Amino acid sequence: MTEHPVNLTPSGPPQTVIDPPPTEQAASLAAALALPPGQQRDAVSAVVARYPRYLDAWSQLGRLARDPIEAYAAFRVGYHRGLDTLRASGWRGSGYVLWEHDSNRGFLRSLLGLHLAAHAIGEEDEDERCAQFLYQCDPRGVPDDELPA
Repeated sequence: MTEHPVNLTPSGPPQTVIDPPPTEQAASLAAALALPPGQQRDAVSAVVARYPRYLDAWSQLGRLARDPIEAYAAFRVGYHRGLDTLRASGWRGSGYVLWEHDSNRGFLRSLLGLHLAAHAIGEEDEDERCAQFLYQCDPRGVPDDELPA
């Protein structure tokens, strides 16, 4: 039992929704991902180079990484860029960032990818921290279609 009561409001914790990316950025990423598998990584890398603040481009680059260290690096950048974007969107370090909003998914995919990459390289504290943060962002959990096959 805590000595300090927790006061909950009927509406629950605040929710942050990141603004959607400009149409040009989303179209560039979609075109890169539509290429044959052997060409996607370089094409997504070009999208990241052109739009370094585009969160979903970083998450997709992490998914296309050649090894766990490369994945970790891309997801880490997407995660930190995402924290900056969340703060600019009004997030104050707590509250929901839900998967149901497409515009939140670049950040959440980077956080999920960082969690999985940290696990793959044996960085247990980062693995656990990211898992907990994912749960805090959306207690309903990661949608099945976002989990790796």
